Amino acid sequence: MKYKSLLLSFLLVAQSFVCNAQTYSILIKGGTVIDPKNNLNQVMDVGIFEGKIKKVAKDIDPKEARQVVDAKGMYVTPGLIDIHGHVFFGTEVNHYLSNSFTALPPDGFTFRVGVTTIVDAGGAGWSNFDVFKNNVIFHSKTRVLSFMNIVGKGMSGGKMEQDTSDMDPGLAAAVALKNSNDVVGFKVAHFMGHDWKPVDNAVKAGKLANMPVMVDFGGSMPPLPLEDLFLKHLRAGDIFTHAYTLLEGNVRETIVDEATGKVKPFTLEARKKGIVFDVGYGGASFNYSQAIPALKAGFYPNTISTDLHTGSMNGSMKDMLSIMSKFYVMGWDLPSIIKASTWAPAQVINRENLGHISENAIADVAVFSMRKGNFGFYDKTGYKMEGKEKLECELTVMGGKIVYDLNGITKPIYLK
Repeated sequence: MKYKSLLLSFLLVAQSFVCNAQTYSILIKGGTVIDPKNNLNQVMDVGIFEGKIKKVAKDIDPKEARQVVDAKGMYVTPGLIDIHGHVFFGTEVNHYLSNSFTALPPDGFTFRVGVTTIVDAGGAGWSNFDVFKNNVIFHSKTRVLSFMNIVGKGMSGGKMEQDTSDMDPGLAAAVALKNSNDVVGFKVAHFMGHDWKPVDNAVKAGKLANMPVMVDFGGSMPPLPLEDLFLKHLRAGDIFTHAYTLLEGNVRETIVDEATGKVKPFTLEARKKGIVFDVGYGGASFNYSQAIPALKAGFYPNTISTDLHTGSMNGSMKDMLSIMSKFYVMGWDLPSIIKASTWAPAQVINRENLGHISENAIADVAVFSMRKGNFGFYDKTGYKMEGKEKLECELTVMGGKIVYDLNGITKPIYLK
């Protein structure tokens, strides 16, 4: 009996030790948690278990975790959501951003900058969505979603994107509803005609599927008026991307009057209506001459996004953190920048299970440092702003697993 009693005591102690050691799979300690949904901006610990946020509190015991991340002096945020990227990569020639060389495989360009969700903006249409789903969505660790192109063949470039007969709202809506876990809305882009049909058909698809529309607007000569786009054709919740761009050749109207530096009154009316203004930086779609006066007037973007592809990643755009740092240098506060990169886009694409660090939420988390130094932030024209700080990703957690750790701030770095 004595030995049985000792054995039982030993087993109970061992069981208690195992349970305590595995209360959290990952514990992120000592960082400033910025979680806009929950109005958090303070030093907290974040405990993760079984792919979910288990606890957000002060001074969680590190002995209760299998891995501990030392985030002291860093920022802990929800995983970033880039709602305008191009990740329908493939090997088709002359297909621009649809199953092509110009698009990018997401996993190589997301986790290293804290992005856990990226939305492909129009690469696939209803006729090639299955290829995108099988080749990219199913084979990416990054959460990949889609704004389906109103053009059935997707963003294939050239004449294919000008074919209004291939802009079928019924077929687009049907495929979107069939793939509602993956499709978040519809995309209009690159149409050169003086015609509202692409926008109106995308909105029809949006109404049928109860999803928003993202518009990359402009190309006709003379330009179709933005006031009509915002106030007569789009709905509340629809998205105007490339909000701060000035294109050569006067092919797209701007939201800021370049002569006066004033935000145009109909733009303010559009915001009141509920039009979403997205950065969509891209290779040629951001100008300080638009952004600086807009921000000075208090006209901030609803969402920050990259328009990531091979033509933008090595120019002035770089990545999400470069854009976020630009807005920080322009004087926007960090919590608002984080919101425009997490909780706000989650709401825009109707994925409110993402973009926050609530208890029981999906454990997508990013840890950033604010790097000190002398940095230059320039746009496509060569206009440059200088800053002393920029964001750098230290660690990314996707679905409760560490997928990127820049400097080995996790202990142990690898579980055996």
